[in-house]
Amino acid sequence: MNPYERKRRWKFILLAFAIVIAGASLWYTNYLVKNISAAERTRAELWAKSTRNIIAMPDVNDEYITFIYTMRDSLAVPAIVVDSAENIITWRGLDSAKTNFDLDADSTKKYDPKYFKRQLKEMKKQHPDPIVLELDNRNNEKWFVYYKDSELLTELRVFPYIQLSVIAIFLLVAYGVFSSSRKSEQDQVWVGLAKETAHQLGTPISSLMAWVELLKSKFNVSDDPLIMEMENDVKRLETVADRFSKIGSKPVLHNHVVYDVVEEFVNYFRVRVTDKIEFILTGDKQVEALINVPLFDWVIENILKNAVNAIEGTGTIRIEIKENLVREQVFLDISDTGAGIPRGNFDTVFQPGYTTRKRGWGLGLSLTKRIVENYHQGSVFVKESEIGKGTTFRIVLKSDLTYEPTES
Repeated sequence: MNPYERKRRWKFILLAFAIVIAGASLWYTNYLVKNISAAERTRAELWAKSTRNIIAMPDVNDEYITFIYTMRDSLAVPAIVVDSAENIITWRGLDSAKTNFDLDADSTKKYDPKYFKRQLKEMKKQHPDPIVLELDNRNNEKWFVYYKDSELLTELRVFPYIQLSVIAIFLLVAYGVFSSSRKSEQDQVWVGLAKETAHQLGTPISSLMAWVELLKSKFNVSDDPLIMEMENDVKRLETVADRFSKIGSKPVLHNHVVYDVVEEFVNYFRVRVTDKIEFILTGDKQVEALINVPLFDWVIENILKNAVNAIEGTGTIRIEIKENLVREQVFLDISDTGAGIPRGNFDTVFQPGYTTRKRGWGLGLSLTKRIVENYHQGSVFVKESEIGKGTTFRIVLKSDLTYEPTES
C-alpha cells in the first residue's frame, strides 16, 4: 500500500470514529431528553390533579390545602387547563403581564386572549396528547391539561448540536492551521534539498562539459554520433540542475512556440526509451504560450515517463497541440495506449507518494501539477482513461501574448 492510500485509509478510520462519537453523544442526549420529558409530564399530571382537588374540595382543612398548593406550585413547566370547549380554566408559568384578569389590580397588566391562543397552539404542537382530568360530577365533565417543555429541556435538545458544531469548527480550523504549517515546513525542506542538489551537481557537470570538449578537440570527432549524444546528456544534466535551482522561486515566463519546445524534448526522449513505443506529435505548429522551457520540459518528461511505464510491450504515445481562441488557452493532450487509470484515481495520481510501481517515490505527477498550476498559472488533469486501453492527460496553458515577465 502506498503512503497516500495509507493516509487516506487513516482519514476514513478517524472520520468513522468521529461519527461514532457524535452519534453516541446524540443518542445519550436523546435518552436524557426522553427521561426528563417523562418526568415533566408526571409533574404536569400532579399539578393538574392537585388543581382539581383544590377546586373540587374547597372545605378541607388549611393544612391539607397548604400541602396541595405546595405540590401544585412545584411544577416548573408552563401549562394551561381547558374544558371540552377549550375555555381556559387555569394556567401555570405564563407571562403574568399578559394573563391578568383583575384589571383594577394593576393597570400595567392586561389580559391578552391572543397570547393564550398562541401558547395553547404551541403546547398542542409539542404535546398533542393532553392530560385528561375527569371531574366528579353528574355531567361527567372533563378537563384537558396542555403543557410545553421547560427551558432546561429545550436547551438540552439543542445543546449537543451546538456543542458538536463548535467542536467541528475548532477541529477544522486547527486542522487547517496545522496542515498549512506542516506544508510550509515540508516546502522549506524540499526547496532547500533541491537547491543543495543543484549546487552539488554544478561542479561535476562543468567537469563533464570540459571533458567532452577535450575529446572533441583531441580526437577530432566533433561529428561523431556518440560524442553528440554524450554532449546532449551533459546538457540535459545541466538542465536538470537548472530546474532544481528554480524550485522555490517564481520563474520567468516567455512566449514560446509550444510545438517546437515539445518536439525538441520528444526527439531527445525517444532515443532513450525502447523503440517498441512510437511517438506521434501533431497539432498547431505556430501557437505560442507563456512557459519556462526548463520547467516545462520537466512536465513533459514526467508525463511521458508515466506513459512509457504504463505501456507493456508495444504501444503509441500521441501528443496533440491545439489552441482555444475563445479563452486564449493552449491545450496539450498526451495520450498513451497503456494500462489506464481507474476513474476513482483521476485526482489521486497527482498526490505526493501515489504510485503503482514497486520502485518509485510517486512525486513525478505531483511535481507536474505544481509546476503547471503554481508557476505557469495553468492546469493539468486526466482528461479521459479506460482500463486496458490508455490514458489522456491534458495540460492547459495561457496564450496571452501581452504578458510581461518579471523577476521574482
